[in-house]
Amino acid sequence: MVKSAMPNVGETLYRLRAGDERARLDKFLAAELPDISRTRLKGLIESGQVRVGGETITEPAYRVKPEEEIELTVPEASDELAPEPQAMALNIRYEDDDLIVVDKPAGLVVHPAAGNPDRTLVNALVAHCGASLSGIGGVRRPGIVHRLDKDTSGLLVAAKNDAAHAGLSKLFAAHDLERAYLALVWGSPAPAAGTIDGNIGRSPKNRKKMAIVTRGGRAARTHYKVREHLANSCWSLVECRLETGRTHQIRVHLTARGHAVVGDPLYGGRRRGSANALPPKAATALEGWQRQALHAYRLAFKHPLSSEYMEFTSAPPTDMQALLAAGRD
Repeated sequence: MVKSAMPNVGETLYRLRAGDERARLDKFLAAELPDISRTRLKGLIESGQVRVGGETITEPAYRVKPEEEIELTVPEASDELAPEPQAMALNIRYEDDDLIVVDKPAGLVVHPAAGNPDRTLVNALVAHCGASLSGIGGVRRPGIVHRLDKDTSGLLVAAKNDAAHAGLSKLFAAHDLERAYLALVWGSPAPAAGTIDGNIGRSPKNRKKMAIVTRGGRAARTHYKVREHLANSCWSLVECRLETGRTHQIRVHLTARGHAVVGDPLYGGRRRGSANALPPKAATALEGWQRQALHAYRLAFKHPLSSEYMEFTSAPPTDMQALLAAGRD
């Protein structure tokens, strides 16, 4: 898939190629573009934003033929949906005229969406950066080139102008930057270091979840390494480095290997049977833990305009450090 900015600022064009089997257009797009809701995709099809083989298709049930080329245009979000500036305390690790690096706390949503219309990181960035904040990618996501899940903490970079946004987007598309995470997982991954491959798409059994899929989805690769065994080997602290950045990638890949992230409410990180084997201090600490134990601790890249090499690290937040300490006792 190729994703590129259209001549009209804010519009995004997706170019995709069908696989070897026939599939409904709406289902194909939903599998390839899990970050866009099926309702939104259906509306885009019906409004004439999809072309198959150069012909506009407005029927969601259209059967895509093998190897057909599909183009989807996602228009800029309407002005009335633009996020309001809302001043919030930000842990800013770096800032210049082109970009800003923040250390996001757990519990903070990155951009407005259904169920979270405001009080997001984007609202805070609009208040902090003002009119300079880039609008590429849609009014509701100004400056955002990647994201962290609501309950994942850690480092995130955002663009402050169009040139920086385009440059950062190229780095992400080419996998030409370094992102590393710390995850506390159940059990002991074996081997202790390796690579997990598996296309990720919307789960056919639960639309709220992502999953490794055999058809469709988007290619995903995660490199992992066990750093430490904790809580009598009930837990392991694992470092994960991403080659791709799919929705819930680390959580899905580790769960598929049988090592769900501790506390993950969506992918089985609250294991009662395993919890019964925990040492007392770890068990007590887990009782008050309410989210996935996942932290984006390292971010490194070349500045999109100056080419200066930049690297940032972040220690896990205090609540995750307390959980790790309980596992070491």
